[in-house]
Amino acid sequence: MRQRTDRIDGILLLMILVLTGLGLVVLYSASTYNGQVRFHGDTAYYFKKQFFAMALGVIVLYAVSRMDYHRLTRFAVPGYLLSLVLSGAVLLFGDTYNGSKRWLSLGPLSFQPSEFAKPAVILLLASVVCRLQKKKSGYLGAVVILLVLPIVGLVGTNNLSTAVIILGIAVLMIFVSSPRYLPFVWIVLAGSGFLGIFLSMESYRLERLAIWRHPEEYEKGYQTMQGLYAIGSGGLFGRGLGNGLQKLGFVPEAQNDMIFSVICEELGLVGAWLVMILFALLLWRLMVIATHAADLLGALTAAGILGHIAIQVVLNIAVVTNTIPNTGITLPFISYGGTSVLFLLAELGLALSVSRYSEKI
Repeated sequence: MRQRTDRIDGILLLMILVLTGLGLVVLYSASTYNGQVRFHGDTAYYFKKQFFAMALGVIVLYAVSRMDYHRLTRFAVPGYLLSLVLSGAVLLFGDTYNGSKRWLSLGPLSFQPSEFAKPAVILLLASVVCRLQKKKSGYLGAVVILLVLPIVGLVGTNNLSTAVIILGIAVLMIFVSSPRYLPFVWIVLAGSGFLGIFLSMESYRLERLAIWRHPEEYEKGYQTMQGLYAIGSGGLFGRGLGNGLQKLGFVPEAQNDMIFSVICEELGLVGAWLVMILFALLLWRLMVIATHAADLLGALTAAGILGHIAIQVVLNIAVVTNTIPNTGITLPFISYGGTSVLFLLAELGLALSVSRYSEKI
């Protein structure tokens, strides 16, 4: 194993800081109206809470980046078990907001255990896959899928999109550790069957498919239609930052899942492409770190983080543009959500830790 250096991936750190800064600016623009209406004229309500979470997240990022990622694997199993307990607690004692039961409250604070589950799964799978590789186990894929199914089932009960992300992380990490194509045919078939059964268990999930195909015919398609109006009205250069109209009560929860539509309306196609390019650069650096990692553990950890962010960004933009059925999923760094940004920055701190042990990049 290579010795740790004091050098981290500066480009990755720069991308993180740019996206967090951009996220705060866009969030403030998207949330002023809702803050004024809901919180007695406090237009900066969402901004202040997000700023606090991001500031705390940057501290966590720095602390984790200074740690040895090899030593963090000792917390992999306890962390995963804790995520199972917390996800189970949501089903029993969780708080419901906007029809979704995803939060646990601790006094005045509330958080989403599903966000903690993502880094917990990445650490667990990186540790387990490394051990199985040393033993040359031929059942690596089956073991990994069986390990994540409990958390996928618990999280997916109320949060299908996060369950899909966790399953996607697992599949990507299997591929990185053993890039053979045939096992993935069985994984895709099994995953498709599992998803079909899961969708059929609740009628509202099947209803989302119908709404996706013809949103104009359903009352619940209102959010999708307003988001598309916002995207279409932005044109090439947008109405200008802060001048969007659809965020003024037309797009429900504009500061959350639909914030990309606000970007399109206010910054236009050029602004939307700029945001996607920034995410692409972030993912590129994570790929470079994974490629040049000192060992398999580092490569799997960086690849898992890359998979998480890539899947989440693609799903969010696909939902906003009605490319796939609507499901609640945030845009990393930009959508409102303290728990999401806190654990995301912790994950990226882990990626920076991996870069300290990497070859020259």
